[in-house]
Amino acid sequence: MIVLQNLHKAFNPGKANQVNAVNGVSLEVEEGEFVVIVGANGSGKTTLLDMVAGSVLPTSGGILVDSDDVTKLPDYRRSRWIARVFQNPVSGTASDLSILDNFRLAAIRTKPKGLSIGINEDFKKQVKERISTLGMGLESKIDQPMGTLSGGQRQALTLLMSVMDTCKILLLDEPTAALDPRSAALVMRTADKLIKDYRLTAILITHNLKDAYNYGNRLILMGEGLIVKDIDAAGKSILRQNDLFDWFG
Repeated sequence: MIVLQNLHKAFNPGKANQVNAVNGVSLEVEEGEFVVIVGANGSGKTTLLDMVAGSVLPTSGGILVDSDDVTKLPDYRRSRWIARVFQNPVSGTASDLSILDNFRLAAIRTKPKGLSIGINEDFKKQVKERISTLGMGLESKIDQPMGTLSGGQRQALTLLMSVMDTCKILLLDEPTAALDPRSAALVMRTADKLIKDYRLTAILITHNLKDAYNYGNRLILMGEGLIVKDIDAAGKSILRQNDLFDWFG
């Protein structure tokens, strides 16, 4: 599903302040895998995710998605495969628009945009049914502006919005970092359920080692722009939570 071929990324190349963020990463992520990537600040994990998403283009190396070479494609050209949830809940939603309008925009993310947003009763019903699965009571507030919601509410809705249109790959960029523990737990449960229900291929970047232990079927540790450890499903099943803390000891 995703193949990374000897990826390098240098910021400010050739200058005194050059930063080598990713230093030759090769990785294959199979269809349906849920990969969790951990690492200290500056380890290269976010830059790697940015290159998969297309918001940052590699200095060298290649990226294949579903056997298509997407190395030089910007993020909007990869939207037919990839949806992304950011660390900041504000990034994935339009604050001034209603919940319903946000869902409609998400539903036509990869489609040509006309002058009409195209909301009908069937669509409203579909949105309400999906939102009700969160147990937040927001299904009765679909006309409320998105900007009036809490960060946890917005992030949970952003996850639901990510699968409103065609999506094979879900990228989760520290989606709970800005949330309180209760909201963070809901967001992770929601993400895990969507990944399983829609059989998505997913990559999660997180600093939360408890989430890294509890979620996903493959665990990667990055350091200095390289993959230091790559634990498959069998290895992860026998991993102890303390083992993860020892990595950063």
